[in-house]
Amino acid sequence: MNPIDDLTPCSLADERTHEYWMQQAIAEARKAEAIGEVPIGAIVVHQDQIIGRGYNLRETTADSTAHAEMIAIREASEHLRAWRLLDCTLYVTLEPCPMCAGAIVQSRLPYVVFGTPDPKAGCGGTLMNLMQEPRFNHRAEVREGVLREQCADLLVQFFRQLRRRNKELPAQGQNQTTESN
Repeated sequence: MNPIDDLTPCSLADERTHEYWMQQAIAEARKAEAIGEVPIGAIVVHQDQIIGRGYNLRETTADSTAHAEMIAIREASEHLRAWRLLDCTLYVTLEPCPMCAGAIVQSRLPYVVFGTPDPKAGCGGTLMNLMQEPRFNHRAEVREGVLREQCADLLVQFFRQLRRRNKELPAQGQNQTTESN
């Protein structure tokens, strides 16, 4: 048997291809950032075409399930008119959480590529690897670290600005109170 026969389409894709698609996920993350959401973006690719896009909308929709991956998976399923996302790849800027990893397994996504690990909720190998749990009837191949620095920087800058804004708000409130006295 030829060793290349054991390789999956995800592992055969060259680094530039993964970087190209991750840039598309980063573009989705920037949409979240533009509306004050945590900048996480995801896309689902099928036959070299984006069939699902999503970015974080938890605050906007007041919906704890409005994660980038969930939105992209729903859109991809609508596009294919199928809940099984066979022969698709999910690209996401942040390692999937338990809910999203569960949705990946349930939707039969065979390939997941993420940018930066999530030390607080990552289920693609950081805290656990839910997507490759052998007791499940489906597992996804996981590739991490594609454009890691860019993906991480989006989050670092967002939270740095959020902390700065939160620090300034109480100070502004004190100034207004002092001025009105």
